[in-house]
Amino acid sequence: MAQEVRGVIAPGKDEPVRVETIVVPDPGPGEAVVQIQACGVCHTDLHYKQGGINDDFPFLLGHEAAGVVESVGEGVTDVAPGDFVILNWRAVCGQCRACLRGRPWYCFDTHNAKQKMTLTDGTELSPALGIGAFAEKTLVAAGQCTKVDPSVSPQVAGLLGCGVMAGIGAAINTGNVGRGDTVAVIGCGGVGDAAIAGSSLAGAARIIAVDIDDRKLEKARTMGATHTVNSRETDAVEAIRELTGGFGADVVIEAVGRPETYQQAFYARDLAGTVVLVGVPTPEMKLELPLLDVFGRGGALKSSWYGDCLPSRDFPMLIDLHLQGRLDLEAFVTETIELTDVEKAFERMHHGDVLRSVVVL
Repeated sequence: MAQEVRGVIAPGKDEPVRVETIVVPDPGPGEAVVQIQACGVCHTDLHYKQGGINDDFPFLLGHEAAGVVESVGEGVTDVAPGDFVILNWRAVCGQCRACLRGRPWYCFDTHNAKQKMTLTDGTELSPALGIGAFAEKTLVAAGQCTKVDPSVSPQVAGLLGCGVMAGIGAAINTGNVGRGDTVAVIGCGGVGDAAIAGSSLAGAARIIAVDIDDRKLEKARTMGATHTVNSRETDAVEAIRELTGGFGADVVIEAVGRPETYQQAFYARDLAGTVVLVGVPTPEMKLELPLLDVFGRGGALKSSWYGDCLPSRDFPMLIDLHLQGRLDLEAFVTETIELTDVEKAFERMHHGDVLRSVVVL
């Protein structure tokens, strides 16, 4: 039988979010119903609310989540009721050309639940990133559930479902940061700080955090940054070069998603260095670079989708590192809130007052 639960919806562009009764159907073939225990408030949810992703309102917001599988549909074998899972928004298909070439983190046919959750009047909801986890329960494709050690706190486990994984993966998976490398991270929000933590895990010798907010730069040091640059006061490219012997960083991770900061990243890298774009731009943004500079500087210009992660491989590994005390996921949680506080959390995010607000159910 379908269930009625509370959930946070965005009813229209730039309208305040509100808590509504959500109808969650029983799981069909390949689907699972998950009882949500915690869900981070991510900037992508704000993009949905503002109409920056698409206009398929109303949205059921929330996607950075962890919880317990309540029930599964026909044919589901990887997870079972009672499993503690982190939800992911790139459930790999196993059959596309990327998967068949052994590169499932690039899967070109990721999937979501086929059934729709609705309001009580039958209005279909669009779940954010195919998840919709600002709710007591949600319906997802079973492949979106990654089983991890249940001894970890749900409020930190869920963060791997998006921002923290995106940042760590940008450093380790996409940027291939290695022992002794110099790394610069431009933008020190949740994703940027995770890239700093990932670079530290990988053994980078020098990690330069760049932002315009001294509060964020101070936090970046606690995440592993060895040097900080306030780019409102200092030219970021010149500062990064000065801190790297005049050469530039081996890897520069752009965690803002703007043409201006991308250009800084491009010119702040060493010859044959790597630029990783993990910040998400908006559709109207354009980038202009001299093609001769692209050629002459060599190296690699990469974008990082979800940290190029494979959830089944990366989530359990990072949870284990956290439980061993080697990755402080608790440091990303600024506050815990209730479903009714999501709109206020968006306001605090906009003003840079939090690293992560986490809804606890």
